[in-house]
Amino acid sequence: MQLHKYEKIWLSFGIASLVFFLLLLGYGAFYKGTHPQSHAETIDPNHVEANVSFQPEHLGLNKIAENRYVVNIVASTFNYDFGKDENGNPVKNIRIPKGSNVLFQVTTKDVVHGFNAAGTNVNMIVEPGYVSSYETVLDKPGVYTILCNEYCGLGHHMMYATLEVYE
Repeated sequence: MQLHKYEKIWLSFGIASLVFFLLLLGYGAFYKGTHPQSHAETIDPNHVEANVSFQPEHLGLNKIAENRYVVNIVASTFNYDFGKDENGNPVKNIRIPKGSNVLFQVTTKDVVHGFNAAGTNVNMIVEPGYVSSYETVLDKPGVYTILCNEYCGLGHHMMYATLEVYE
């Protein structure tokens, strides 16, 4: 079988592109540790409080060891629920020390929401019936806005909170 010069060029280009993109995916998956989010943990969206992590006393920032934290959040209609402070007021600000390893666990009761801490690598889609989780090290001090980046209704623009990483 005889291939024309241009067919050989395009065939070589196609194969080289395929190999390049497979190597790029392998690099990201194995060396950098990136992976698609799994739905390993499911939850009943009508009874979120049945899961220990999302009971009112466990919402928000929880210290589990030195420089290790878990942040449990329930997203609902135009709101992130981080629990309540000692006066019974809703918490809208999370303060975490610089260099901490933080596991964010987020679920929702109603519709699809987004969870993005702008300026960090924390970015998740939160679906009813699943617990979305993302673990990261917060090593850059500053105040970051947590916002919903999936349109969830008319009050979507009011769904935000702040994350403060301090020295």
